[in-house]
Amino acid sequence: MTKFKLPPTREIIILVVCLGLWLAITATFVGFRPEHPLLAILVTALFCLHPQTKKLVIALMPFVVFAVSYDWMNICPNYKVNPIDVQGLYEAEKSLFGITTTSGVLTPNEYFNIHNCSFMDFWAGVFYLCWVPVPILFGLSLYFTKQRAVYLRFALVFLFVNLIGFCGYYIHPAAPPWYVMKYGFEPILNTPGDVAGLGRFDAMTGLGIFDFLYSRNSNVFAAVPSLHSAYMVIAFYYSLKAQYPNWLRFIFGVIMFGIWFTAIYSAHHYVIDAILGAGCAVLGIFLFEKVLLKWSPFNRFILRYTQFIS
Repeated sequence: MTKFKLPPTREIIILVVCLGLWLAITATFVGFRPEHPLLAILVTALFCLHPQTKKLVIALMPFVVFAVSYDWMNICPNYKVNPIDVQGLYEAEKSLFGITTTSGVLTPNEYFNIHNCSFMDFWAGVFYLCWVPVPILFGLSLYFTKQRAVYLRFALVFLFVNLIGFCGYYIHPAAPPWYVMKYGFEPILNTPGDVAGLGRFDAMTGLGIFDFLYSRNSNVFAAVPSLHSAYMVIAFYYSLKAQYPNWLRFIFGVIMFGIWFTAIYSAHHYVIDAILGAGCAVLGIFLFEKVLLKWSPFNRFILRYTQFIS
């Protein structure tokens, strides 16, 4: 039986200081939520419990940095940096992907807002619920099946693509399609999140999942690029690099296309957003694999990181 032994005091102090700073900054500038101290306690417990759980905490750091970065964007919202695009994106979508009907030209979102059915509503909800859980579960499966090198590349690219996407939010703050349908072309700050077409899934199942998720969305003007459309691209790519059965890769591909379709069908994103989101993933993978990994200092960091969590 392995004897319980705390990590070195220096490591515990660094961890406690980092968590304390995170809690203080988040509570001051973003807002306190009950899950914040619970997460801090969980991280501390896992870090101190056993060498293997400590490795897990270190391995999950890319996802932790992603979550903190997403939360901290509320400190300085993107609409304070650049003007919000509401009408321009709508007109571009209609020009590029407009659907001609007897009542005029509609965007794909407007078309599906009129032409929808229970079958598509159900599967749209199922696909969109895969948005984050499936990539996270994929990453954990890589970690626990000892494919640590592929896991780390996947996790760091996941973080990298998100950071690229966050930059896009600040470069071009933009309203989603449902906003135009509900409020028109005038940007209204502090507009609450909306389930849009996914509300039909909530009504059908009585679960209220999307109402819960989108009620916590504090900035609706972050539609470009669609990171919903990016995550499964990353997971699918690294499933090709991992020891994974082809049938699971096929399922990943189906989920990926299902999320792309749902983003548009549910009026959460324009086709333009989805294309830019998938492109963001491809760009992030290319820069990481073909540029960053060719840089000797970064490659040494990856090797040391992989050895530590192995």
